Amino acid sequence: MTCPICKKPADPAYRPFCSRRCADVDLGKWLGGSYAIPAEAPEDLDEAAEELSRTPPKPH
Repeated sequence: MTCPICKKPADPAYRPFCSRRCADVDLGKWLGGSYAIPAEAPEDLDEAAEELSRTPPKPH
């Protein structure tokens, strides 16, 4: 298996990455939104937000 960031062989200690650095780069991409899937229709987001504002929160 190769590291998805730099393509070097994966290290079992950091699998599927080769190092802590590559694992941190991947985490930064997740946190920065690089892996986000864009919505097809922004209007859907507005409708969902309106519906959530009309619906009272459910107790836990």
